[in-house]
Amino acid sequence: MSVEAISYEDLYKRWEESNWSATALDFSKDREGWETLSDIQRRSALWTYSMFFYGEDSVTDNLSPYIEAAPREEQKYFLATQQVDEARHTVFFHRFFKEVAGVDGSVADALEYTRRHHSWGYRHVFDRLDRMGEELARDRSLPKFAQAIALYHMVVEATLAQPGQHFIEDYFTKAGTMPAFSEGMRNVSRDEQRHIGFGVKALSEMFAASEECKAAVVELLREIMPYSVAVFVPPDWDLEYTRCYGFELEDIYAFGLRSVLAKWRATGYPLEEMPPDVFPLDLTLPPEQIAARQIKLLRAGVTGEPNPNPDSSPEVQGIYFDIVARSANAAANGDGRPFVAQWRFPDAQPWHIRVDNGRSKAEPGEAPAPDVTLEARWGDWVAVSMGDVHPATALLRRRLRVRGRPRDLLRFRQLFRPRSR
Repeated sequence: MSVEAISYEDLYKRWEESNWSATALDFSKDREGWETLSDIQRRSALWTYSMFFYGEDSVTDNLSPYIEAAPREEQKYFLATQQVDEARHTVFFHRFFKEVAGVDGSVADALEYTRRHHSWGYRHVFDRLDRMGEELARDRSLPKFAQAIALYHMVVEATLAQPGQHFIEDYFTKAGTMPAFSEGMRNVSRDEQRHIGFGVKALSEMFAASEECKAAVVELLREIMPYSVAVFVPPDWDLEYTRCYGFELEDIYAFGLRSVLAKWRATGYPLEEMPPDVFPLDLTLPPEQIAARQIKLLRAGVTGEPNPNPDSSPEVQGIYFDIVARSANAAANGDGRPFVAQWRFPDAQPWHIRVDNGRSKAEPGEAPAPDVTLEARWGDWVAVSMGDVHPATALLRRRLRVRGRPRDLLRFRQLFRPRSR
């Protein structure tokens, strides 16, 4: 996506040219197609489409502060068209739920029904979107507007919605069993592409104008990434929720990774250039392999919804400590002396990380003469590192013990930024 090829006037023109009617779709054949689906396919559809339906309503409700905070009139005009789009998408999904899936009642009734299908990650992402709207209504500064656009257009739409739309469209287009739904999803997808184009354009301008906007977006991404990665966790980790539609969970994560990397590069501030703890993944690996590693940490209970007993297998620890090493701010190791942090667990294998010459590397086992040593149960350390337990609380409760000279403890804090969620 070339930012130079995007103009607000063109985005508005595309909106006028691509208007469509959510009420004109004929769902009669779709009802027949719904009945031919298997039980797991219907359960999966309700899980997936509940996220879309609730999400479309949420962004409709939260867009007004965006319009008011936009610094340019052209941006305000486009965001007004986007609010219309999101309302139309909500009407489309409500019709689908009522006329095809048999979920009767008003829009409010159907939205309440969807709540049972929301994952831990999904709830946190959309709770944050609600709060962002409130924050933007109070603070219309450019950095806050940049945060809001990053959350809505780049996280919710480009990272989460677009991958889901891709696989939904693909299955029903090939099957041909729900023609009205397929047509509606194509329209929704086209609208979202236009919205994402706006987000890329707006962020590129704000990043060029202000380092504060970059810092604000980094702050937002640090906060939201742990939740967004867990949005697509299926109920009870039943992988048939995706397999019944012909794709694996890794496929949707890999698609999302490609999408988010491309979109951030187009803004002029790629994820690869942000502080290392924002996106500490090995991008030399194929997207499918990165996706598999992320899913393994989620299933292990290391990332995602807090788990008091996360898996401590050598493979899981290896993936985890590789991420910890990649998130280290190696540039903060300013005195040129190598720094070694040692982790010891009574219920898991020890690991250590060496920071030297601007690089960091994690290895299993004990290191000779570490600068700082941390001791805890594996589950307690995971809770601290994920931000579920404050380090001071863990120290006071003796769930974490730390040894090292004061200056080395300070270096550790500078190298390894604690998470907070």
